[in-house]
Amino acid sequence: MTGFGYLLPYDFSPLTVLSFALVLGLYGVALLKMPEKERPGSVRILTFMVGVLLCYSVMQTRFDYYSQYMFFVHRGQHLILHHIGPILIALSNPLPILRFWYDKTGTRTRILLRPLGWLYRLLQQPVIASVLFVGLIYFWLWPPVHFDAMLSRQLYWIMNWSMLLDGLLFWWLIFDSRPPAITSALGYGKRILLLALVAIPQMILGAWIVFSRGMVYDVYEVCGRAWPMPPETDQLLGGLLTWIPPAMMSILGILIILRRAMHEDGKFTARKTATEGTPL
Repeated sequence: MTGFGYLLPYDFSPLTVLSFALVLGLYGVALLKMPEKERPGSVRILTFMVGVLLCYSVMQTRFDYYSQYMFFVHRGQHLILHHIGPILIALSNPLPILRFWYDKTGTRTRILLRPLGWLYRLLQQPVIASVLFVGLIYFWLWPPVHFDAMLSRQLYWIMNWSMLLDGLLFWWLIFDSRPPAITSALGYGKRILLLALVAIPQMILGAWIVFSRGMVYDVYEVCGRAWPMPPETDQLLGGLLTWIPPAMMSILGILIILRRAMHEDGKFTARKTATEGTPL
């Protein structure tokens, strides 16, 4: 297969291609039409593009084929869909782009979108968001469910899309750029606590897969593996990808939140000093 062939979809999904094309199209149009002073910087634009293209690549290139026939590649796919891609998108802060399109919508459209806003606010409740974030990982890795999902085209796409959408919701809650002191955004301390809490069950699940005796996910034996790799090695690598990288993502997230909190506290202190003046 040529290099170009690896970029073609293994299992073509018109909905997936159109969805990603629509996101990139709306983002590009907004960049061209919004005022220059409100436009995101080049680093933020690049971060957003990389995050979106990473998610697309694991869903609509040859990578998807290996994800269906190798457990450790599948875990890499979900690592990108649930963690890396959404983290990059959230860190790029697309809020100005969203605000631009929201201002373009009419009153009737806003009324129609109101139920989605209610659902969004419900899913952004810290307890619900964290339980859903970890719960989906456990649900799709529950051996009977995982077996059915890997053999059903519809379930397979539902699994991947649910991981991507949930990852976007959770990491936006964590990396919301609005300052908690003057907005309704979640406080920095609560964000750090959530990141620590969601890391623990992911580490437990990954360790269970690594140290399990026998094959936990025998669906890859039924379908056959893409490469002549021992089943035990495939499961070991998949368990490690479930165990270590997500924990590292939580640690990285905590460091970013701490940096933001310190930066905001420094700005608040400087503003307070300038307002009160320096005593003689």
